Amino acid sequence: MIEFVSCAGGVMRGLKVGALHAALNVTLCTKITSRGVQTQGGVVMQSNGRCTWSLGSRHLPFLSAQSSRTNSLRYFVSHSDLSSQRLTSGRFLFNRQSCMDSRFLLKKRTSTVAAAGRDFTGVGRRKTAAPKTKTHWVCEDCGESYTQWWGQCRNCKAMNSLKEFKEAAGNVGKRGGAGARAVENLVLSQTSVAVKKSPKAGGRAWLENVGDGPQRLSDVAKGHSQLHWRLPLAGETGQEIGRVLGGGLVPGSLILVGGDPGVGKSTLLLQVAGLLAEGSGDQGPGPVLYVSGEESVEQISNRADRLEIRAHELFLYSATDLELVIEAIAEIHPRAVIVDSIQTVYLAEANGSAGSVSQVRECATALLRVAKQTKVPIFLVGHVTKGGDIAGPKILEHVVDVVLYMEGERLQSHRLLRVVKNRYGSTDEVGVFEMVQEGLAAVASPSELFLSARNQDAANAASAAVAVTMEGSRPILLEVQALCSSVGQQPGRRTANGVDAQRLSLLLAVLVKQASLKLSNQDVFINVVGGLQLREPAADVAIAVAICSSYLEQAVDREMAFIGEIGLGGELRSVGQMERRLLEAAKLGFKKCVVPKAAAKSLKGAVGSDFITIPCADVKEVIEKLFLRN
Repeated sequence: MIEFVSCAGGVMRGLKVGALHAALNVTLCTKITSRGVQTQGGVVMQSNGRCTWSLGSRHLPFLSAQSSRTNSLRYFVSHSDLSSQRLTSGRFLFNRQSCMDSRFLLKKRTSTVAAAGRDFTGVGRRKTAAPKTKTHWVCEDCGESYTQWWGQCRNCKAMNSLKEFKEAAGNVGKRGGAGARAVENLVLSQTSVAVKKSPKAGGRAWLENVGDGPQRLSDVAKGHSQLHWRLPLAGETGQEIGRVLGGGLVPGSLILVGGDPGVGKSTLLLQVAGLLAEGSGDQGPGPVLYVSGEESVEQISNRADRLEIRAHELFLYSATDLELVIEAIAEIHPRAVIVDSIQTVYLAEANGSAGSVSQVRECATALLRVAKQTKVPIFLVGHVTKGGDIAGPKILEHVVDVVLYMEGERLQSHRLLRVVKNRYGSTDEVGVFEMVQEGLAAVASPSELFLSARNQDAANAASAAVAVTMEGSRPILLEVQALCSSVGQQPGRRTANGVDAQRLSLLLAVLVKQASLKLSNQDVFINVVGGLQLREPAADVAIAVAICSSYLEQAVDREMAFIGEIGLGGELRSVGQMERRLLEAAKLGFKKCVVPKAAAKSLKGAVGSDFITIPCADVKEVIEKLFLRN
């Protein structure tokens, strides 16, 4: 390989380079001979280590060539003006008006000239290329990232919500991102597991390689009890949170808690910090670190006084620099860490401001490494978008082990803690809390809470029915209200609060088709008492009965509950855990329950002789048994 490199004059590799004062014409490589490189305009000749460029009858000096291990020869051509060159495919063209590069490669035994595409600033030195950037388009509503702009986000369907975001391509480096580099200096004094760094993978992975290689499942499981492995939480509120998490707090887990502003995320996690700091059972008091990027330590202390938290081992820290937070974790060796919130902390080496896509990703990666290497559980508070999704990139939800979401109306006192993702337990669990003066208190019987204001007057109980639903492993009874109002010849509106609008349209179509109800000119309004969301199909019968009660203006027996899913043909379909649902209804004083006919045989004697089950095959039979129709 023969390589030509231009230089402006000076000393290169200890050899003096003279100035080349000549106008060179277009040269095209045709073949390589024993004398040199044959070109259209002349021959590059090699003789005793000296090279000359033969252009017609003129011979111009070249720098001495040196061979390398790759059997290549490098030549340095001197000329006075770097801006007088242009390199095109197959040609080395000198042009004083345009310049791209002066370096090209001539391969031995070939006639191809390959452009190297490099820039040079001086004597044999290469210009430092500007760092390349990658452009992403990130949705402001849901945080979804795209490689090009779209008018509508394909994830959340928001219009004109994509904003341009530029990220340096070379910012990761051989040791991974900023989050990986920030954890490298952490002293792993809390764990006995040796950390072995892979020179190949390095910081590119989410986690460092830990442990002693592959191990048998039976060997890992020896001596590990689920009851002793998880960290318990004391008190009724702690037990409710532990039940949602799957039985307790798993060491080394990364937990993301999201919810609307003001729903009680910070209050709940401050209570959790106090419970962990006080200890429970065999565990005594232990240090817990509460980090806030939104409040000062004085503000957190005032809130702790209101919540009557007096834990001596609870450490408060107001900081936004994540490297300082990691240093505090290494210094305190806490039992657990709470970061409020992930959108307010930042890493100095990462691109963007706090809360940007790159900062959230790198900070979450750094905290994940800290949690896994130190076996310290870390809670993260996550902001939500106007669409209700957790703000930031989707990788945030993939990185964490558990995703919790708090729900609740501001005008209501109760809050629901739902599990969206859980690597260590069920995703069907839900915790029910009530906001009181001392913070969030667990509700022992949610059904009694939601039915406490139910109208007990049978004459005024029209347009209401009670559905027996399941939230995880817990049965909950909810009251569904309906209102039908005639609008004459105009088409009616459908409004749902707490019920999916498409589900409501489906049930109305079934009632019109299968039960012959004339609802086309009726405004239909559905409301779930308490502001909760009915996501389970088992509430279909209760919704249909409430609509019929309002349309026919006939009251529903207040001692009757309803269980069942309605199909498109009007048939009643069975749902799971029927026995537990009936036991909960009987516990709250209900005497009757409408159930699908397919499940009636298996429920005989399951509740008691004084509890009556009313089996029905379809929605038409339900209406005939409950209402009088002309």
